[in-house]
Amino acid sequence: MSEKIPMVEVFQTVEGEGTNAGYPTTFVRVFNCNLRCTWCDTPYSYAPAKPEYLATIPEIVEQVKQYPSRYICLTGGEPLIHGEKSAKLIEALAAIPYVKDIHIETNGAIHLQPFQEMREQYDDIAQKVRFVIDYKLPASGENDKMIHENFDILQAQDEIKFVIADDADFLFAKQIVAQYIQKGTPLFSPVWETMPPAKLVERLLEHQLMDVKLNLQIHKVIWDPDQRGV
Repeated sequence: MSEKIPMVEVFQTVEGEGTNAGYPTTFVRVFNCNLRCTWCDTPYSYAPAKPEYLATIPEIVEQVKQYPSRYICLTGGEPLIHGEKSAKLIEALAAIPYVKDIHIETNGAIHLQPFQEMREQYDDIAQKVRFVIDYKLPASGENDKMIHENFDILQAQDEIKFVIADDADFLFAKQIVAQYIQKGTPLFSPVWETMPPAKLVERLLEHQLMDVKLNLQIHKVIWDPDQRGV
């Protein structure tokens, strides 16, 4: 396990969104991404920015063990972009005895089947690892990269996040939920500058999307939206 992964940061805070929002969580942010979304809030996690450091998987695990959080958010960039190294990192994080949940924030443009096979192969991974697909809508500029086959492997504990910039995005997301999502929790998140949260709530109720959860990024309420490490 001597191969190194380009990293951005490992830190502890509270989870800012999703079904685990509010829980103390250790964030493991790896470097690099295969997409360039128009509204991305972590441009420091991919080129032309540079990784903050390189680390072996045991070194990353030791960083994580500095924190007592039972929840881990594996994020990026795109945390699965490093393929086999990403898979080995997930296995190593799942082996930490006190960790009960590892949610992987993946961007929808990486095939999940190899990682699902790993999740099915090992009981400790199956019990701990969840996928959070951040499905890219048209306003992101990256919708054509989405892999719809990924929806077929989702389980009840997984999540699908839609970042909604405008009414066109909302209607597109509604269609995707109706057409593809059989398992997992759909989350609708507003781009605050163009889709005020109150307006998004109105749309959810107007269209009777009773199985969709509003997803607000509470870390951007607690801290400055541009502040890192929180």
